[in-house]
Amino acid sequence: MKTMKLSSRSKFSGEGFLPVVIVLVLIAVGIWWYLQSTKNASERDGIRYGHEVIDRLVVKHDRSLLGWEVRGQPPGDLDPQAKLEMPQSQRDYMIQRFTQLGVPEQPIKIEDNVSFDTSFFGLIAAHPHGVFTATLNYPGQAATLQIATSQGDTKWLINNITLSMGTPPH
Repeated sequence: MKTMKLSSRSKFSGEGFLPVVIVLVLIAVGIWWYLQSTKNASERDGIRYGHEVIDRLVVKHDRSLLGWEVRGQPPGDLDPQAKLEMPQSQRDYMIQRFTQLGVPEQPIKIEDNVSFDTSFFGLIAAHPHGVFTATLNYPGQAATLQIATSQGDTKWLINNITLSMGTPPH
């Protein structure tokens, strides 16, 4: 009878390991790229939305933005908590004040600050929110408008609006 000699060395010396590592690295790079591009797109959308809100309030005096029920248009962009904190009479007064002041000097200087809550050890940026501070120069006086926004389930929402008359602090 012949005895079979078992070799302690395998004929395969990790030949399949390198392609697996390459595939895993490519998947990791793809996930990282997707997360970064999504974060950048959300940041651009947030800045665009913040500028649009300021334009609609101070230039166009758009009442529908603050929750006026206009036929054929969706309700305003205030989040539910902001609607509680800013009753309809306060929203009316704010639009009346913007209308009285007129249109500020163009272009409006806006400071953008969009940030993200992070999760999974800081690797995933989620729940974007922004604070936009506009310096408004009206004839005879200056004002500062600060808008706080956040991304809701389906669209960006306004969390807070603060209008301060006078020269902004530096």
